[in-house]
Formats: sequence, structure tokens, C-alpha cells
Amino acid sequence: MAKYDLVIIGSGPGGYVAAIRASQWGLKTAVVEKDPFLGGTCLHVGCIPTKVFLHHADIYDNFKRAEEFGFEVKDVKVNWPAMVARKQKIVNKHAGGISALFRKHKVDSMTGWGRILGPGRISVEKDGKTTELETTYTMIATGSEARSLPGVEIDGTTILTNREILQLNSPPKSLVVVGAGAVGVEFASIFRTFGSDVTILEMLPRIVPLEDEEISAELEKSFKKKGIRIETGAKVDSVKKDAKGATVTFKDKTGKAQSIAAERVLIGVGRRPLTENVGLENTKVQVERGYVHANGYLETAEPRVYAIGDIVAGLPQLAHAASMEGIIAVGRMAGRDVPPFDKKRCPAATYCEPQIGSIGLTEREARDAGFDVKTGKFPFLANSKATILGQHEGFIKVVAEAKYSEILGVHAIGPLATEIISEPVAALGLEATLDDMAATIHAHPTVWEAMGDAFNAVRGLAINF
Repeated sequence: MAKYDLVIIGSGPGGYVAAIRASQWGLKTAVVEKDPFLGGTCLHVGCIPTKVFLHHADIYDNFKRAEEFGFEVKDVKVNWPAMVARKQKIVNKHAGGISALFRKHKVDSMTGWGRILGPGRISVEKDGKTTELETTYTMIATGSEARSLPGVEIDGTTILTNREILQLNSPPKSLVVVGAGAVGVEFASIFRTFGSDVTILEMLPRIVPLEDEEISAELEKSFKKKGIRIETGAKVDSVKKDAKGATVTFKDKTGKAQSIAAERVLIGVGRRPLTENVGLENTKVQVERGYVHANGYLETAEPRVYAIGDIVAGLPQLAHAASMEGIIAVGRMAGRDVPPFDKKRCPAATYCEPQIGSIGLTEREARDAGFDVKTGKFPFLANSKATILGQHEGFIKVVAEAKYSEILGVHAIGPLATEIISEPVAALGLEATLDDMAATIHAHPTVWEAMGDAFNAVRGLAINF
């Protein structure tokens, strides 16, 4: 029986990162992956392929605006199969990269279904054969999959999740997106750019409902300007296939029954944890509705069993969150001085157009928490690099505490928002104040320098607006 210091079940961005760091810190490590490739949902049917298509959409959008930039471009054609091929090439490259990293760091990987048999014992089943591993520590990093709605059957051709929609042979003529979280608005952005007639149905009162309310309002304004129909407060009753595609029936915010016919329907109503049949019943791990309870160091109620990523109750279902959780967990195993995971210090990034990046408390959350709140906003309309790029939509909003100038949250919507949010992520992590950030020199001309004006705007001291 092979013996390890750590066995990780799952090779997504949580599992593979944890494995490499564990090896770097001296733990003999193995990763068990049910699929014949490494990287998990994020690499194969999530973060990476969707961002490939979003980048292609940005390029196409620039072609459509070529005259504005001084180019005469005619008869630009979309070669969708070539885009799909490029997406797969990128995915394959990075999956191979994980394999190479495992070899470099002497991480063992094995294909099969991993299951906890009891304390320190893991079985790996493949093709009817079972191998047993002995381990000091176990990490569950099995991830999640798309949820559906009650009574809605995902058929994979007409009614789709994020997996199947990536395999389409061409953009649909019409698309209904059920759910306006990150998945929903990203695919709405992609397919509207390529000419699809897109409708978004969201049950909650606003799209991207986890973001600051002003961010939601700005994205809705931008999407409607692009011709995307948005129905908030919409409760979907049924999704039925028909000869031309599918028909979605729903009640609008007034309670009136409506229906929409479309060639394709994307169900983007959230994700469910994959914790079935991994042997949790053989442990003391506490599970609620499929989610595993863990503390700030990702320790479960079962000694030496850790859980990270989308399966952990109360933590954000984000790839970069899973990666840091994995690093914290193996640091704990290796006796390193690591901080507990703080979800208020975990950024969110949504890659629709315009992009959204955020960190910390929204204005409403800060006020509900009892802070004396001051805010500042700076529009990209006043940023010179945004003018150069021809991307004026959006703004940066800073939420701060009035008395001590503590930065509580930063929310951006507009050009490169997912990149420039990195500065406030560092600022909050280091507990910087408005004074610290106002004294920070921002390079010119950059989109990033709008952050400097946004921090100063809290005190009414923005220079460029």
C-alpha cells in the first residue's frame, strides 16, 4: 500500500495548487482525479474557456468599431469552429502544464474515483479495480457542477449549462439566460456581441446581485444599451423544448405570466457541491445540503481531513478562493504560520463587457454593519487611457469609514476592472487607509490611475473630475 503525507481528491485550481505547495513544504503528496485530465471545471469548462470566448468577443467588437480607430475593415467573418479549436488548444496547453508541474514537484497523480474509507485510508477505483492509499492528511477538493431548476431537464443540445454551451457549433440566433450571476452575464455578453438575441431572466431584484447596487445598475444600463433584454424579479415556471428550440414561461416582477421562445436556453442559477460518494459518511465531517463545514484553516470536524473550494459552506465559489484555501490548509498541515481564510479579502471578478472587479464590503453591507460610511466615485469618462481605448462606460466606487479613513470596499465596472482591482485587494490586505492610497503614485496614462482619483474622491479631492 502506497503511503503519503497528503492525498488530495480533486485536481482543480484548489487541489493542484495545494498539491504543489504541499510538495514545496516537504509533504509527500498524491492527487486523485476522476477525469482523465488535470485542472478540473475551471480549466476545462469554466474560467479559462469562457475567458477565451470573451477575449474573442472583445476583438470582434473592436473590428465592428474599426472606423472609429482609423481602420477600414469590411466583411469581417466569424469563424466559430476556429474559435472553439483555439479554446481547446489553450485548455490542452494548460492541462499539460499542470502535469509538467506535478512532475517537477514530484507530486503523484492517479486517475480514478477517490473515496475515504476511514481515518488515513483512501480508495481509488478505476475500471473495476481498486487501489488503496494510506495517508496522514486528506483533502477533499471535489468542486461543483451546475444546478438546474426544479422540473427543468438539461438535455445538452437545447437546454444547456456552462459545459454544453461551450461546444455549440455556432452562436444561437436567440438565447435566454436564466440567472444573472457571473456565469449568466458573461455568456450573455459573449453571445450578444456575436449577434444573438439575448434575454436575461433573474429572480432577484437586480442582476449581478452580489455586487454593489450601483454596479448592478450600471451593468443593466450597459446591457440594455447593447440590446440585451433584462427581466429582474422573474420567477421561471417552466422550460420546455419544442420544434424551434425551447419556450421559457415565467412570472414577471408584477406577477404577470409571460413566455419567451428561443433557439437555446442557458441555465445559470448557481452550482451544487460534489460531495456524494466520496466517503464523507465514514468520517465525522459535518455536511449540510451537500456543503462541508470547515473552519478558517479549512479543517473539518474529522481530524486531519480538510475541505477546500466550492464544497465549503459559506465561502465564495471562486477558483482563486479555492487556491488560497488550499495553500492555507497545507500550511496548517506543514506547521507553517498561515493566516485563516478571510472571505472579505477575496476579490470577485466578472469578465462581461464592461468588466466588474470588487473587493470588500458593498455600501449597503458597510452601513448594515454599523459603519459611518463615506463613498467616492470616479468615472472612466474622465480617464485618459479609457478615452484612448474607446471604453468610457463605468466607474470606480470606494467605500470607506468616515472617522479613521479605513477602506472597507472597492467596486469597479469598466475597462480592465478585473485587472486594476488588484491594487485595492493589496490595500485591504495591508489595512491601508485613504491617506496611504492618496499618497500612492499611479502611472500615467493608465486605466489603473483612475484608482488614485477614486480614493481621493471620498474626500472630494479627485483631480480629473
